[in-house]
Amino acid sequence: MLISIVIPVFNEEENITFLHGVLKEVLDENFEQYEIIFADDGSRDATFEKILALNQKDPFVKGLSFSRNFGHQAALFAGLSKAKGDIIVTMDGDMQHPPEMIPVLYQKYLEGYDIVNTRRLDADDTGIVKKITSKWYYKLINYLSDVPIEPAAADFRLMTNKAVQALNNMPERHRFTRGLVGWMGFKQAIVDYKAKKRHAGTTKYTFGKMLRFGLDGIVSFSVKPLRIAFYVGFIVSLLSMVYALFAIIKFLNDETVAGWTSILVSVLFLGGMTLLSLGVIGEYIARIFNEVRRRPMYFIKDEIGLTQEQKTLNSNS
Repeated sequence: MLISIVIPVFNEEENITFLHGVLKEVLDENFEQYEIIFADDGSRDATFEKILALNQKDPFVKGLSFSRNFGHQAALFAGLSKAKGDIIVTMDGDMQHPPEMIPVLYQKYLEGYDIVNTRRLDADDTGIVKKITSKWYYKLINYLSDVPIEPAAADFRLMTNKAVQALNNMPERHRFTRGLVGWMGFKQAIVDYKAKKRHAGTTKYTFGKMLRFGLDGIVSFSVKPLRIAFYVGFIVSLLSMVYALFAIIKFLNDETVAGWTSILVSVLFLGGMTLLSLGVIGEYIARIFNEVRRRPMYFIKDEIGLTQEQKTLNSNS
């Protein structure tokens, strides 16, 4: 049985060699055949050079490099499309996903599961703000989404080749893998793991990227924001009609006074709700626009250790 390890990386030159060493110890001890695929998301440092150097020493190391930064989910998808394993494990390249958990995931697979997900137990030094925002984000997304998503879920999981092929056959551009995996079905299990500190460097998930990632998760799996915008608009319109009727009665009774405050508040409130609703609609229209353009999700600039057959799959269109 061949096991593939797929690792999306971006500016992780300080972690690549160390991660490879730890991974190799775990894999050599537990598996006879394996491959390690690094998917470089257009790094601006020496990440891909480190991958090339590892390949010279270890032929089980393979890699690809994007022509530019296309995003973590695109790199994850590219690595999965190259994996040849009977089972595939995806994990991050910063050592926060512990390689020693791979045999634990494999044991769950032997019990008959097609997908073995993981649930993060926060490290002791995880900030209180991150814990709170993560907790409430998953509460919000599970309220809005039609597909249940496990709180504290991670892109650290094991999948059979059949499950990976099903995932790869979904042509969405805005990919929220955690939601897609839950939506696919198959027999799934979940395993807890203790998140470690980064081995080196700093996180590449800025606040803006985390916000965009969270928005993708909500918009990709729910139309409830559109319905909420409709309901809010309907209620506001109803209240406006009541207020208009009240104003007419006051006018007919000659009881009107200069009411610039109420007018100003009404205009600001209605204008704000209109812009909010248009923003929600705009997010969905933007995704429709990106889907109908049918542009490739990524372009691969360099590859190492991949077969000729795989090299023909240099983009997803």
